[in-house]
Amino acid sequence: METEKRQSIGYVALVVRDYDEAIAHYTSTLGFEVVEDTALGGDKRWVLVAPPGSSEARLLLAKASTPQQMARIGDQTGGRVFLFLHTDDFQRDYREMIARGVNFCEAPRDEPYGTVAVFEDLYGNRWDLLQLRR
Repeated sequence: METEKRQSIGYVALVVRDYDEAIAHYTSTLGFEVVEDTALGGDKRWVLVAPPGSSEARLLLAKASTPQQMARIGDQTGGRVFLFLHTDDFQRDYREMIARGVNFCEAPRDEPYGTVAVFEDLYGNRWDLLQLRR
């Protein structure tokens, strides 16, 4: 008998200008936690961050090392929303993020799928803060 296939997204690489700058933003401003920060030799590091309570996907903060990578910082998706931060309490997290200086591009809105507002990280990547309807 064949076993059920199980897969999940482990990491999403996010191109950043500087490891420490990115870590400071994602931990202090967005409230994420550092899951791992391992030196790989030279100036390379393996840096994983995740929102509190997250047990699945992680962000791999990948320092740009070529001019082509530098050009993509903050624009990995051509201006589209890139990442979706799910929350169990939209209003709580929205207020906390505003208080920590997060730049929201719009006011919160109700959609058939949930409550959402687009915000930008320190590089200009666009995110949705999203509380799904259950």
